[in-house]
Amino acid sequence: MAPALPPIVEVKRTLAGGEKQFHCRLLAGDHRHAVVLWVSEQPMHVHGVDLPAGTISFGHFWADRPYNVYHWLDRSRRTVGFYFNVSDSTSFRPGVLEWRDLIVDVLALPRQRPRVLDEDELPDGLSVEIRGRIDAGKAAILVDPAAVIAEIESASRALFPVAFGPVAVGDNA
Repeated sequence: MAPALPPIVEVKRTLAGGEKQFHCRLLAGDHRHAVVLWVSEQPMHVHGVDLPAGTISFGHFWADRPYNVYHWLDRSRRTVGFYFNVSDSTSFRPGVLEWRDLIVDVLALPRQRPRVLDEDELPDGLSVEIRGRIDAGKAAILVDPAAVIAEIESASRALFPVAFGPVAVGDNA
């Protein structure tokens, strides 16, 4: 990994008021869009997907989109999947990116149809405004998932040399 990548803290807030922080590296960003890098130190299991230690995650965040997405790659740079979080209130300031998780996620694995996750976890009495934001987020992902995924894949691939140095000719990138 390129050692000069600046640190950034991803702050995820929940509808219930909870907060989680993730220490990442900033690959690219401005006041509207940021891409962060995180490499797992431990194996993880996410909605039926096994992610071994060393899984690479490019997190893409936008201030004006109703979702963010983690593009997971294995050590050989093959796409494992795309994990979309329906979200709002995404903002950026030096060293920090914040967003609110609206519970519903979409998992897109290679050669499979995207799956909507966690709708069963939505609380009763959800406001019309929040419900509308969730519906808009799902629609933004699911109207043309191939186009969204191709955009993310291309952006991640373009940033791979920033994260890991130049790619050798014939490499899997």
